[in-house]
Amino acid sequence: MRYDPGSRGLVLAFKHADRTQNAPAFAAWMSRAGANVLDGADLLVPVPLHWTRLVRRRFNQAALLARALSKRTGIPFAPDLLARVRMTRTQGDLTRTQRRINVRGAFKVRRGAEIRGKTIALIDDVMTTGATFEACARALRRAGAREVRALALARVVRPGEGTP
Repeated sequence: MRYDPGSRGLVLAFKHADRTQNAPAFAAWMSRAGANVLDGADLLVPVPLHWTRLVRRRFNQAALLARALSKRTGIPFAPDLLARVRMTRTQGDLTRTQRRINVRGAFKVRRGAEIRGKTIALIDDVMTTGATFEACARALRRAGAREVRALALARVVRPGEGTP
């Protein structure tokens, strides 16, 4: 969905207000809208939170979405394949360039993960500039993933960008 004033409350309630019961409905939307991303994927990998943010929030909203998508599609869910090894600042008030710098080197594939030749579908709640997806994809490709795709519940669309 488009991340705008009409959807913002729904997304933020899921992300910050423990409205996690919406994950299955969101996964249904995502599986329809992202069918081309999910088709042929070997693994669903959520964008990870740094452990300190996970402790504060108590759950990773991307992992809830990926788990619900896995139940719906049968694609295996790999919640711990990717780790955020460096605490990053919240991206909300950063420019596109600052976001890329902020997440550079923040993600690593867990030791022993077998992803060589696999197609990975990265899952997140909101995509703004794509910097986080890019940083995750870079780590996955370095570890041998054949292809990395991205699917988010909502996308920020800037004026002139068109419909997601």
